[in-house]
Amino acid sequence: MTGDRYYEYRHTVGFEETNLVGNVYYVNYLRWQGRCRELFLHDHAPEVLAELRADLRLFTLRVDCEFLAELAPFDRIAVRMRLVELAQTQLELAFDYLRVNDDLLVARGRQRIACMRGSAGRTAPARIPTHLARALDPFRVAGPGRG
Repeated sequence: MTGDRYYEYRHTVGFEETNLVGNVYYVNYLRWQGRCRELFLHDHAPEVLAELRADLRLFTLRVDCEFLAELAPFDRIAVRMRLVELAQTQLELAFDYLRVNDDLLVARGRQRIACMRGSAGRTAPARIPTHLARALDPFRVAGPGRG
């Protein structure tokens, strides 16, 4: 996915994110994906935040992460998010995790998200808000072999 534009979230790994031998817990990679996605909304689609307070729901249908190299406490990472697919009611995001000091790809992940509207227990599929689609478009993976 090199050469594509991406949204980037930077993070420094802390001791609380690792086990006794210093390996980062899997759940933290997923947390970093979520944090990256939240900050993207804050920075590029703040209108969605107001809709989330009303009746918009973004459901994560699928999430995964593949490890390629180890991280340790105080490693600085860049989580880079790109849009892989945008359908009427769902979207898919790709995440690359790079260790900043040596620009090494340490992990990759994906999220499939569904857009719903309604209150708790009574939701229905809904179109992706236009302002969210517009905000994501510059970060779309380019080319026929996307992702």
